[in-house]
Amino acid sequence: MTSTTTQQPSIKDRLQPIVSLVEMAHNLVRTVAQPTVVQAVMRFALSVPFWKSGILKWDGFLQLNDTAITLFTDEFMLHLPGGPYPYPAPATMAFLSGCAEITFPILLVLGLGTRFAATGLLFMTLIVELTVPDGWPIHITWAAMALSLMAWGPGKLSIDHLLATSLKSRAA
Repeated sequence: MTSTTTQQPSIKDRLQPIVSLVEMAHNLVRTVAQPTVVQAVMRFALSVPFWKSGILKWDGFLQLNDTAITLFTDEFMLHLPGGPYPYPAPATMAFLSGCAEITFPILLVLGLGTRFAATGLLFMTLIVELTVPDGWPIHITWAAMALSLMAWGPGKLSIDHLLATSLKSRAA
């Protein structure tokens, strides 16, 4: 009778396919999630909720609809200590809000004046949080996106980058 002994694969040998798969996934993520792509997606993601809100406030060019003014007059309140308090100058606030909710998202998507636009949307996020304090889980994500764009800029897929590159080449 012959005895055949088969050697059991080591743990390292058994885990090698999983390790290879994890390494492939890691390399794929690093390839796809380049900072330039992430910053462009971040600009777009922050723009969407503000654009959607802003577009609903207008009936035509620089003509607010009645709903926007009514919201700022009757519905929206600032939740501050001792409050809530009504918005001061509700028609003006509705107009400024509507203008900002259209202008800042356009600037962000184009990557033009990105840090300025992100700062404006961060400020608006703070006002929205004071108006709808229960919305903080969404508002904090908007704030995080705005802060990241303020800190790291728009990335290479932006007009800001093209302008900066052009100015540097002219200075040289």
